Amino acid sequence: MEISSGWRGSGAPLTLSDAVEEVEEEVAGGGRRWQEDPVSADPSESLVVCDVDEALVEKLKAFRFRKATNNAAIIMKIDKDKQLVVLEEEHEDISLDELRDELPERQPRYPLVSLRHHDDGRVSYPLCFIFSSPCDCKPEQQMMYAGSKNKLVKTLNLTKVFEVRTTEELTEEWLKDKLSLFS
Repeated sequence: MEISSGWRGSGAPLTLSDAVEEVEEEVAGGGRRWQEDPVSADPSESLVVCDVDEALVEKLKAFRFRKATNNAAIIMKIDKDKQLVVLEEEHEDISLDELRDELPERQPRYPLVSLRHHDDGRVSYPLCFIFSSPCDCKPEQQMMYAGSKNKLVKTLNLTKVFEVRTTEELTEEWLKDKLSLFS
C-alpha cells in the first residue's frame, strides 16, 4: 500500500480519521489481510491491525485495580515485527509534565495514566487512556496505532479515552478539562 505525504496527494496533513478511511479503502480493495472484530458494527471500530500482548493485558488489569494513591503511568507501543501492543515503560510518582517528556515527539504511543484528581472536594484516581498520535509521524504508524486503539480500549473496558496530536497538548489543565466532561 502506498501512502501519499498528504491525503490523496493534496499535500495537506494526514488526519487520523483520513488515515483510518484510507486503510478501510485498502481493505475493501483486497489489500493486506486485516483482522475483523465481529463485535462491532462500525467498520472504523472493527479494523484491528495489532493484537494486545496477553502479559500486557494482565499487567493493565492489575494497574487498573491498584491500591496506591500516587500518580502512575504505563506507556505502551506497537511491536511492528510481532504486530502486538506491548509494554514500553512503567512509571510511579509521575506528573503529567514528566510523562509528556517521556513520550516521543514523532512516534505514536498509548499512555495509560492514573492521576490524582480533585472533583467537587472529592479525590479520585481516574484511569485515562491517551492516544498520542503526533501529526508529523509516518502515516503507516498513524494507521497502525489508530487501527489498534479500539481493540485495546475494548479489551481493557476503558471509558476515559483521549487523543493528543502533539505532546505539548498534554497538560494538567487539558486533562482536567477532559475529565470535567465526565462529572
